[in-house]
Amino acid sequence: MAYTLKIHRNVEKQLQRIPKKQRERLVTTMRSLRNDPRPAGCLKLDDTLYRVRQGQYRIIYAVFDEDVVVVVCKVARRAEDTYRNLKTLLDSAESILGQR
Repeated sequence: MAYTLKIHRNVEKQLQRIPKKQRERLVTTMRSLRNDPRPAGCLKLDDTLYRVRQGQYRIIYAVFDEDVVVVVCKVARRAEDTYRNLKTLLDSAESILGQR
């Protein structure tokens, strides 16, 4: 069963600032979350929030099993503030889910 992949509009802006080669890898990784939302090496951050690494970048996303949806909330290089405001990220993911 494939999940629906939704991407927060801020993620689209974040991707534009990433060099093309790395951006393509990130997009491929995000697309793979449709078939396997919890791949090997993913880290559970909260009840529905997960993180997967792709090179120097981190993809933070929420998995909603009951709705069969994966919402990508943030793409960023690993830094001190990468994991700040997880509650805000979860709220934005839930709001995207409600926009269906």
